[in-house]
Amino acid sequence: MQSTIAWGFASVLIAGLLNGSFVAPMKRMQEWKWENTWLVYSVSGLLVVPWALAWVTVPHLGDLISQAPPPVLLKILLFGFGWGIGSVLFGLGVTRLGLGLGYGVILGIIATVGSLLPLVFLHPDRIWTRQGYALFAGMLLVIIGIAFCAIAGRKREREIPPQTVGKGQSAFVVGLVICILAGVFSAMLNFAFTFGAELQQQAISAGVRPGMAANALWALTLTTGFLANAGYCVYLLCRNRTWHLYAPPNAPIAYWAGGSLMGILCFASFIVYGMGAIFLGPLGAIVGWPLLMSMSMITANAWGFLTGEWKGASRSSYAYSLVGIAVLVCAIVVISSGNR
Repeated sequence: MQSTIAWGFASVLIAGLLNGSFVAPMKRMQEWKWENTWLVYSVSGLLVVPWALAWVTVPHLGDLISQAPPPVLLKILLFGFGWGIGSVLFGLGVTRLGLGLGYGVILGIIATVGSLLPLVFLHPDRIWTRQGYALFAGMLLVIIGIAFCAIAGRKREREIPPQTVGKGQSAFVVGLVICILAGVFSAMLNFAFTFGAELQQQAISAGVRPGMAANALWALTLTTGFLANAGYCVYLLCRNRTWHLYAPPNAPIAYWAGGSLMGILCFASFIVYGMGAIFLGPLGAIVGWPLLMSMSMITANAWGFLTGEWKGASRSSYAYSLVGIAVLVCAIVVISSGNR
């Protein structure tokens, strides 16, 4: 049992490593606009790869989905579309607020909402237990840690202003509202996984391995998420007249490969997270979610350091970032200890 729990925690942390890395290839694709890259990512990571893996690993996939209770399917599809909206709002929010502060605000809300609501609605009996106390303490640490990282990012952006930060104070207020909405909607990815658990159990009963049982759920969830992401990308491609960037010589093979790699890394993070959450037991999706967000934030900051984003930043900015990462590591330890 202990080895299963340990494997679950390790899987969730690996998922966070993948999730915090999936946007890294964009740094090598500077000739493409955001919408060009994001559409390739959406097609590969939210449509092609999820369905290909589901068909390979889930026997009689069509029958399994058709036999699922309609209310369960509706929840999965609606929460998936909500997550897709959150993904679009994420791009808009960080453009106005800046990557450091915007990413911190969004992840803080995702971590809290994505764990707290499923716990209250599905497992209220676990709130006042050792596990519940550890989860609440860990989530508080996650919020504090992400807040420190957000402050560090904001300070860095003032010291080294990136081109993507919105101009003027009015952009900050609008950006903050968008980031809050992005956090709420993005948390719906975990809602789809949590409230759609019946489809996973149905797959296991049909003989699917537990580690692969969530693949049908992910395929459905990400398909509706794809509609929101791809729809917004097409809108931008038409408005900005950037379709031509897909034609040679503006579209080297490396760009197509980079966009596809983004999709593969992102989807791989969902798959590994789903496997880890199953191994963590009944509260797996609730306990694992803040761990996923913490590791994603730590990884994203590490990529920032490695790629030179912090070059020229002050010692104060570095200090805030390191404190934030240390607090996130503490959050991982606290949540893990409560689930022993």
